[in-house]
Amino acid sequence: MTGYFRTLLLILGLGTTAIALSGCETNPATGENMLTLGTSIQDEQKIGAQQHPNIIREFGGVYDDPNVTGYVAIVASKLAAASELPNIEWHFTVLNSEDINAFALPGGYVYVTRGLMALAGNEAELAGVLAHEIGHVTARHSTERQSKATIAGLFGAGLGLVLGGPAGDIANQLGSGYIQHYSQEQEFQADTLGVRYLSRTGYQTRTMADFLSKLRDFSQLQNKMLGRPANAVDQADFFASHPRTIDRVEQATAEAARVTASGTTVNREAYLERLDGMTFGDDADQGLVRGRHFIHPKLMFRFEAPTGFRLINKSDSVLGMGPNGSLMVFDMSPKPFAGAATEYIRSVWVQNANLQGLERIEVNGMEGATATGRGNTNAGVVDLRFVAVKQNDGRIYRFLMATPTSLTERMSDSLRRLTYSLRPLTAQEAAQAKPWRIQIYRVGAGETAASLASRMAMPDFKEDWFRTLNGLAPRAQVQPGQLVKLVGEAR
Repeated sequence: MTGYFRTLLLILGLGTTAIALSGCETNPATGENMLTLGTSIQDEQKIGAQQHPNIIREFGGVYDDPNVTGYVAIVASKLAAASELPNIEWHFTVLNSEDINAFALPGGYVYVTRGLMALAGNEAELAGVLAHEIGHVTARHSTERQSKATIAGLFGAGLGLVLGGPAGDIANQLGSGYIQHYSQEQEFQADTLGVRYLSRTGYQTRTMADFLSKLRDFSQLQNKMLGRPANAVDQADFFASHPRTIDRVEQATAEAARVTASGTTVNREAYLERLDGMTFGDDADQGLVRGRHFIHPKLMFRFEAPTGFRLINKSDSVLGMGPNGSLMVFDMSPKPFAGAATEYIRSVWVQNANLQGLERIEVNGMEGATATGRGNTNAGVVDLRFVAVKQNDGRIYRFLMATPTSLTERMSDSLRRLTYSLRPLTAQEAAQAKPWRIQIYRVGAGETAASLASRMAMPDFKEDWFRTLNGLAPRAQVQPGQLVKLVGEAR
């Protein structure tokens, strides 16, 4: 410990010996000393229990199918029993989200989305994901990360006291950024532990790298659909929160193999049978994207995006990615508003802004209002249009449209049609709006990847989707008798 850091601790009234003695302990999974600042496993379990309802709420609730959730619990419990913390109270949850994600909270709370399960091709791949997250728990990475954040905060506070002014804030930001996600080292450690647990339970360890390859292919498909470079990564991408590479996973597998041999269990057909009938993509309760149409059978409305836009359904909004950097965001006001729609824009939604052309409009019998403004983005100045449409109960539909200034006039008619496409659903339309489901199908003689892909429910990129979901290389073909995943309307 440097003399400078010791001085900061003394300024803050913290003894260096106390931190050294109470802040480190040997991790049972890794055998390494780790920084805990006195946080126990019991403390971690309380943290997990407190945050669990927030995770459920944020990710669309629990996927309500005992055939799936019970299966995941059996696989995960077997892996947890083979870990260094077999006796804590583990909790395994399948989230009702189309996102491709898996993560863990401190104290044994492990989550996997139905979207990730749809991408996995066998039980061993699912087990690899679960084992990796169990590794984060047993290595106590969250506590280590939080302890580093605490030290970073102490360092920032001391720096502020020594240097004065905003220096402490800057140091805190740097510290926070450093531990925002698991580090490469922690991800590698979780992979190594995950391979250990796979080996101990008889699973084929190679499948951990196989699944990461599928994740890469899925990410490339998403980028292709959005017209972005194949290797682009954004904050919603799995690799943004899981900084892992296939070669690092293979390295972890090789290192673990020196201690324990790979098992042979894959269980492909048993796994696919569990997926048969699983919701794929949007859940009806969250609204359905169907090409350029967004349909919400529960809240009884719909709208149509302009040509060239691709809709992305988020938990609290719908994002529309348009040509040449144009953008649309649709959401709803968090609470009802009793006044006029024009007043809502001016005094609630866009306060203290230099609005232009604020006026009242009517959208399919509903009171509305619109106004324009300008904003700055990383790509430059954009023209903004705000549209608020009021429902009978006072809730407000909101469109925010952004266009590069050079495109605004050209796109004005398209965005106007977007506004006036918003309308209530009929009862018949609501009844017909159903989610897509995974359908497990056994390939017949003479059938090809192209012929099977033509049956996919997606309006475009059908063969890309078929190959990605089934782990087929670009020129690979299906074989008679092989089970494959199709996506279609609910039966």
